[in-house]
Amino acid sequence: MRIPARFNGPPGTGNGGWCAGTFAVATGATQVTLRLPPPLETEIKIKDDSAYAGDRLIATTGEGDAGPGVEPVSWDTAVATSRDYPGFRAHPFPTCFVCGPERAEGDGLRIFPGRLPDGRTAAPWSVPDEVSVPLLWAALDCPGGWAAIREDSAYVLGRIAVAVAELPEPGARCVITGTVAESAGRKALVDSAVHGPDGRRLAVARATWIKVS
Repeated sequence: MRIPARFNGPPGTGNGGWCAGTFAVATGATQVTLRLPPPLETEIKIKDDSAYAGDRLIATTGEGDAGPGVEPVSWDTAVATSRDYPGFRAHPFPTCFVCGPERAEGDGLRIFPGRLPDGRTAAPWSVPDEVSVPLLWAALDCPGGWAAIREDSAYVLGRIAVAVAELPEPGARCVITGTVAESAGRKALVDSAVHGPDGRRLAVARATWIKVS
């Protein structure tokens, strides 16, 4: 398999959520731990439930706890909250496939999680036609991370576990919420959830993010 250049996170490497979801589908796993930044446009092979680029171990997969999820907000609240997305003012990776404000409509997901007064993040998401399990993992990724990210810091995904009840329909107006469950040192444990237009919980995730600056 190859990670297409379109699905980048930090420049030159894959978006953690999308790559993790791709590795999970390939191995039947529910949890993926990223050992190295996934390289783009490079042959990656799955062996013994792990992903390798040449002799470099990129990720390990297995079973994990996807956490309790996060309570939703209304679509209108998510839209209003998204207008104050911190990434509009300062973004460590502005071309990120999921949350980069420099990605064009129809290219990136353009999920912009703003912060609610209680510390949760919330973002509206109009589901694209290409919806898939890796895309849902990606959508769950950054809204959790932005609950921990501050304007003077950058975090990257280290591990994520996801439980998918069902994929949203293309064109559906979903709401994604995130929150910090624990934070210690350079690590933040975050939860996130995707809810459909009717309020049903479609998927949840629990992830470990690691501060890099």
